[in-house]
Amino acid sequence: MQVAARRPGWWGEGVGPVADDDPVGVIVALGRALQAAGVPAGPDRVGEAVRAVAALRPSNRADLYWAGRATLCASPQHTARYDAVFAALFDGGGLPRPRAAPVSVLRVVPITLVDPAGTPAPPAGEDDGEQEPSLLRSMASTVDVLRHKDVTTLDPDEKAALHRALAALELPGEPRPSRRWRRAPHRGAVDPRRTVRALLRAGGEPVRLHHRRHTERARPVVLLVDVSGSMSGYADVLLRFAHVAARRRRAAPTEVFTIGTRLTRVTRELSSPDPDTALAAVAAAVPDYSGGTRLGVLVRDFLDRWGHRGMARGAVVVILSDGWERDDPALLGAQMRRLALLAHRVVWCNPRKGQPGFAPLAGGLAAALPHVDDFVEGHSLAALERLARVVAGVSRPAAVRPVGGGPVEGQPVGDRPVEGREPGQEVPRGA
Repeated sequence: MQVAARRPGWWGEGVGPVADDDPVGVIVALGRALQAAGVPAGPDRVGEAVRAVAALRPSNRADLYWAGRATLCASPQHTARYDAVFAALFDGGGLPRPRAAPVSVLRVVPITLVDPAGTPAPPAGEDDGEQEPSLLRSMASTVDVLRHKDVTTLDPDEKAALHRALAALELPGEPRPSRRWRRAPHRGAVDPRRTVRALLRAGGEPVRLHHRRHTERARPVVLLVDVSGSMSGYADVLLRFAHVAARRRRAAPTEVFTIGTRLTRVTRELSSPDPDTALAAVAAAVPDYSGGTRLGVLVRDFLDRWGHRGMARGAVVVILSDGWERDDPALLGAQMRRLALLAHRVVWCNPRKGQPGFAPLAGGLAAALPHVDDFVEGHSLAALERLARVVAGVSRPAAVRPVGGGPVEGQPVGDRPVEGREPGQEVPRGA
C-alpha cells in the first residue's frame, strides 16, 4: 500500500506509525485519529472497518477510503472530518482539531468610526496607506472607552453610537431540556421504537441499538424595567435593551413590563422594528413615566395576574431597578420570596452598582437581595453585554452579601435558606 513518506508527527498525537503491509494497523490508526478529531469511531466500528477492508483490496487506497467511510462515520455530518483525517494520514498533512463554538451575545453590524476632528473614517478598501497609526489607535480607544462609560455621562454623538451598538446585542435564553426527543447517533437513552422497527426489518436478527435525546429550548425571559424618576437617566437605554430582547423572541420567549407606580405590559409596543418608534409607543402607553416607585405592590400584582398563571414558571426574571421603594420594604421582600420560589432564576440589574463606593443601602434593594440569584450592574454597554450573558447562563457573578442580612459569606446567592427546610434539602424552584 502506498502511503506518504513518514516524518515526525504526521500520524498525529497519540497515533503511532503503521507498517505499509499491515491493513489492520492502518485501520486502527485511522480510527484513533478520527476519535482524536471528534468522530466517535469506537472499537465496534473499527472491527467492522477491518472486516470491510479484508473483503476488498487492502492495498488500494480507494477501497480503503470507502471501507472506512462506510463503517467509521456515524452520520453524514462526520464525512467532512473523515475526509480531512484520511487526507492528513495518507498525504502527510496535520490533523484537524475541533473547537467548541462559543456562545455569543453580539452580532456584527457596520459602525462608522469618527476621528476626534469629526471626519468619518474612509470605507474599507479606500485607504491610501498614508493614514497615521496614532489616529487608528485613537479611534479604537474611543470605541473601547464608550463601552465602559456610564450612559448618563454620554454626549449626543456617543449616545447615537451606543444606540447602534445596542442594536447588535443578542439575548439568547438559557437552554433547558424539552419533552421532545430527537435522534442521537450513539449516545443518550435507547429509542425503543426505532430499535424494534429495525429488528423487525432485519427479520428478528439482532441489530445495533438506536438512541435518542431530549431537544433543547430556551427558557422564557421576563424583564421588569423601572421607569420611575430615580431611574430617568437609565430608563431609555434599558428600554432599548428590552426592545432588542422583545424583537428576537425566537431566541427566547420574552415579556417586558414597566414598573413605577403602575405595572404596564409593553411587549406589544416594543414589537416595532424601529427602536425610536417602539420607545415612543411605550411612552404613550406608560402613564407613570418618571414618577414614584412601588416595587413591592407591583411585584405582587405581576405574580397575581401573570406570574402564577405560567409566565414566571421556569423563567429567568430580570428586574432592572435601583431598588428605591416608597412603601414598606418588607412587602417587597415577601413578594421577592414568592418570585424566587416560582422562577428558575431571578436576576437584579442595578445601574448604580457600577458607581464607585456603591453599597446596597436602599431599603427595597436590601430586602430583595436575599432572594436574588444574580446581582449585576447595568450602567454601560459592557455591563449590558454581561447582563445578556448572565441571562443566557454563561456568565454567573459572585455572591453578594447585602446590608442587613442575606447569604452568608462564601454561599452562592442562588442557594437561599428557606424557612422550614433542612440543610441540603431541595428547594421547590421553577422547573
